[in-house]
Amino acid sequence: MSREDNVYQHGMSMIQLLFTLAIVAITAQFAGPAYGVLVEQQRRQVAAEQLASGLRNARTEALVRHHYVVVHALQDDWSKGWRIILDQSGRGHLDESNPVLAYKQGNAQIPIAGNTPVKHYVRFNPLGEPLLSGGAFQAGTLHICQADTALSHYQVVLAKSGRISLRSDQATQALCATA
Repeated sequence: MSREDNVYQHGMSMIQLLFTLAIVAITAQFAGPAYGVLVEQQRRQVAAEQLASGLRNARTEALVRHHYVVVHALQDDWSKGWRIILDQSGRGHLDESNPVLAYKQGNAQIPIAGNTPVKHYVRFNPLGEPLLSGGAFQAGTLHICQADTALSHYQVVLAKSGRISLRSDQATQALCATA
């Protein structure tokens, strides 16, 4: 091979290529699990924000329409999603003739568990106050949990006044273990 041919030769040798691939494989092995954790964390945050937004929208609808509005968990499981309905009959989600105002399909991979007052539904009166079907005030917390653990990462809190707040306190929560 002449000196002129050597000047024009470009590219990588086989050893350089294998060394580069080995570095990429090792890096991917460490980055993969971290990326999975990041994706799950982002999904929990989105689920919490959507649930809080849905409850706020339901309260607004109750105020604007001067009527009862119910947000209920699909199949009694907030993780599966929820529907917002105009409660014309007074029977809530049990009456299929009540019009559906909004519907949100949930991500079943993200567990959401509510304490007793908000376990299955939230009902706003025409003044935007949350009331149980028996007439007592309704306040509670919906926990957005980490899958397969008892850890609550986000909490959608419903106050007696109807105010909905979103908190991001990471804490052990027994409801998450059963969700």
